[in-house]
Amino acid sequence: MDRMLVVVFDTEPKAYEGKRALFSLETDGSISVYASAVVAKNADGTTSVRQTDDAPPLATIVGTPLGSLIGLLGGPTGLAIGTAVGLLAGATADLHNARISDDFVDDVKKDLLPNRYAVVAEIEEDWTTPVDVRMEAIGGTVFRRALSDVKHTIHDEDVAAMKADIAQMKAEQAKSHADRKAKIQQKINQLDSKIQARLDRAKERRQAAEKQAMAKAELLKTKATALKAKAADTHN
Repeated sequence: MDRMLVVVFDTEPKAYEGKRALFSLETDGSISVYASAVVAKNADGTTSVRQTDDAPPLATIVGTPLGSLIGLLGGPTGLAIGTAVGLLAGATADLHNARISDDFVDDVKKDLLPNRYAVVAEIEEDWTTPVDVRMEAIGGTVFRRALSDVKHTIHDEDVAAMKADIAQMKAEQAKSHADRKAKIQQKINQLDSKIQARLDRAKERRQAAEKQAMAKAELLKTKATALKAKAADTHN
């Protein structure tokens, strides 16, 4: 399953160690890494990219979900690296197009505080345990979200992605040792809460959209009636 992964660390060396661990897991066949970067949250709230996979730096993440996420993690102040590399546009990219939900970004930002570092990556993984165990051993806090290919509304897409994560975690939980079962269950519970909150917000927004659509329809009807009346007066 394709996922966006963010692992937050207290120090820059730990972040580099986390990135090396990702590629080690790829080498042994546990995951596939599509793109990755080490980013820093600066004291002023901006994010800066310290290391990417390729040269020249940033060349392959501009305009991608990974680039958008890196920019969004900088909040209103955005990226410290500026428009010259083209990532500032990615920072304001539509979340739906980037397939990154706003609640996922908010969760990461709460942990990625100034003077902390993160490995941000787009990966494919069949099980969450290999990454979690390696990153926890280094001292990283793991955030992930499935990148769904389902093209519905953003709410349906996010819920489908979270349900897919839960289903996979439950399958993994059944095969895990007791110490891992509790940790996996905690993540399942967190996603369950997010799903319910997402559904509630989606319902509210649907109802608001329906009301707006009805109001617009009534307005168009009123305007059409007024035009007909005006045309009739003109002919008379």
